[in-house]
Amino acid sequence: MKRTRLDAYRMRHDLDSIWLAQPENFAWLTGGDNVVDRAGKIGVAAAGYDGHEVTVITDNIEAARLAEEELSDERVLTYDWYVGSLADAVASYTDGRAAADFRVPGLRHVDISSLRYPLTEDDIGRYRDLGRETAEVVEGVCRGLEPTDTEREVAADLQGRLADRGIDSPVALVGGAKRAREYRHYTPTTKKLGKYALVSVTARRDGLYASCTRTVAFNAPDWLESRHEAATKVETAAIAATKRVGQAGGQAREVFGAIQKAYRDVSYPREWQRHHQGGAAGYRGREWIATPWHGGEVTLPMAYAWNPTVQGAKSEDTVLVTENDPEVLTSTGEWPTGSVSMNGLELERPAILPLD
Repeated sequence: MKRTRLDAYRMRHDLDSIWLAQPENFAWLTGGDNVVDRAGKIGVAAAGYDGHEVTVITDNIEAARLAEEELSDERVLTYDWYVGSLADAVASYTDGRAAADFRVPGLRHVDISSLRYPLTEDDIGRYRDLGRETAEVVEGVCRGLEPTDTEREVAADLQGRLADRGIDSPVALVGGAKRAREYRHYTPTTKKLGKYALVSVTARRDGLYASCTRTVAFNAPDWLESRHEAATKVETAAIAATKRVGQAGGQAREVFGAIQKAYRDVSYPREWQRHHQGGAAGYRGREWIATPWHGGEVTLPMAYAWNPTVQGAKSEDTVLVTENDPEVLTSTGEWPTGSVSMNGLELERPAILPLD
């Protein structure tokens, strides 16, 4: 399926080969991870496809590890790290009309992000495992929380448990009662949780990203329940709109219009202005983030992670949207839920977990 998409792209753009070194594209094509430096935009290897096979080029430092631990049947070519760069190696190897998703001398630039969706059956299978395991870790951490825990202690525990399962956590947010109400991105500090907490994560494995948020309460403020319920209603409306717009071949801005209406319906008409609402998920935390003007294509089947907030409350899961009923990927079936109905869709959404 993925090679078929690349073949169509090559023919459309009159290319003999395409080289991919951006981590999301490398993972999409090979299923492997080419990242060593998390701060870099380009990995340590490039995967090239010429219509017949996938060839990976990397330096002598990485070749054996990638071949043994990250790749399957791809051919691996090696260059000495002290001779030149990855771009130089790709340029030297490549003949004919070629393009790359990073700067390579003599090659055209290519953006294949649209080829990463819709998801393939293999993607969906791995996504289900990632989503379930991510939710298991988040919910396991949440059940053990105490109001005297600090945000950083909780984040460290969360990231460690995810790492034990081979899951990276590029985003791990923990907000105690004070900071969760003040900020939409509650990056962890040494402050204690207090009366309640929001725990949010974006987790990555095999190139795929899953996001979810859970709320726990020790002595919840009076307003928390109603705001949490409002956020779940907006999220449910977004999921319903995603299916409808996706079936019609529509665009992200149409879903965003439904989100704005949902905020009005729950009596928080301006809350959408205070935090982004999420969007399509896949080989990036968000393949695109919806706005009132975004023209991104709403495709099916595809994962979507909508994350509406109402000051101090948030609702977020990664959901597989298809022609059938939506499937919540970040679910264990063991967290308390409540039934939410919006725009013709009834969905079980995570409730606030009370902790004594």
